This record gives sequence, structure tokens and C-alpha cells, in this order.
Amino acid sequence: MMQFLAKAGLATLLAAGTVAGAVAPASAQVDVYIGNGRPPPPPGYYRPPPPDYYRPPPRPRGCDPRLAEDIARDYGFRRARVVDVTPRRVVVTGWTRRGADEISFGNVRGCPVLR
Repeated sequence: MMQFLAKAGLATLLAAGTVAGAVAPASAQVDVYIGNGRPPPPPGYYRPPPPDYYRPPPRPRGCDPRLAEDIARDYGFRRARVVDVTPRRVVVTGWTRRGADEISFGNVRGCPVLR
């Protein structure tokens, strides 16, 4: 009788261990949400955009160096490159028919020629 009780107790322990082992992974995969089925968004998710979000980016002030090089090429400069940019002017050097030369542009929008 004692062997029967020992075997029955061992069988009960094995069955309980199997059931507990099968229930734990299955319960870890169950998520319960009340509402639309999604978790709530993190804090700050619905934050309004900054005040200048819809404003276009500011246009650069002054003469763009690439524009100055392009204008110098239009004036006949070859291998034109910007060598100096100050608050008042942009200096571009290059080669013309007469040799090395430089041209100055005003550092305002549109790059007017100062020569």
C-alpha cells in the first residue's frame, strides 16, 4: 500500500509540474487591453508642434558663395573660387583672358558686382 501511495504522489507531482509548466508560457503571451486594443501612447506624444514649425526656413542673408562663383563664371572667369568673405564683400579669384584676376561682390542678396 505504501508503494502505491508513493507512486500516486509522484504521479500527482509530475502532473502538477507539467500543468504549471504549460500554463506559465501561455499566460505570458496574453495581453488584455480595455478600449481600442492598443496600449496608451507615451507621455508627450500628443505635444503640439513648436510655434515656428509651419514657418518656412529663413532665407540666407547675404551673398551665397556658390552664386558669386556662378556670376564670376558668367563674367568670363575660369576656375573661379571664393577666397575671402567679409561682412561687406565676397572676393572671387580666377583666370580670364588677361591672366589671373579677381572680382568683388557685395555681401547682400543678389551679389551685386563691386569691381
